[in-house]
Amino acid sequence: MKPLTYIRMVLWSFFGIRRSTSAESEITQAHPLLLIATAVALAAAFVLVLITVARLASS
Repeated sequence: MKPLTYIRMVLWSFFGIRRSTSAESEITQAHPLLLIATAVALAAAFVLVLITVARLASS
């Protein structure tokens, strides 16, 4: 699978708006470790963005 597919899967899952039919077909083709690594990386990026915005707002 392409890296953008993993990113799209994780982002839609973060928002909770995935369709069950597309989720089932993509999950069967996905590698669990890559999916977990993508989720952790995106969560860390989200936290870094929040910290940056908070620091800019408080300056």
